[in-house]
Amino acid sequence: MKKLTMFYDGLCPLCQAEILFLSGRNQAGLLSFVDVNSNHYSADKVGVSCQQALDSMYAQYDDGELINGVDVFSAAYARANLPKLAWLFSRPSLRPILTMAYRFFAKNRHTISGLFGPSALWLVNATRKHK
Repeated sequence: MKKLTMFYDGLCPLCQAEILFLSGRNQAGLLSFVDVNSNHYSADKVGVSCQQALDSMYAQYDDGELINGVDVFSAAYARANLPKLAWLFSRPSLRPILTMAYRFFAKNRHTISGLFGPSALWLVNATRKHK
């Protein structure tokens, strides 16, 4: 299975919670994470502007292939040993609904994250400490 680098919004608490959750399940080392707001992100190298990366979740396989949107979640969950979530996010029949839901989230992530992000971060951190 190819390694996948996910590009995420480090200023979004809900996004941070998802990345912490996935990193805690990354036993096989098939995932890496880059905050698009950091100096580690190079739009020229990736081929995706910072704004594009903020508008839609992007990831890149170690061979350079880019994926975005719902495909990122399916690939990430498979690599994080979450087969049921990977299966769910890969269903063609659910793709339109998941795509619409993700676009809504991406457009409103800071508002949504302001409501749910702190609790999600607390929950992820609390469960990580108990392992």
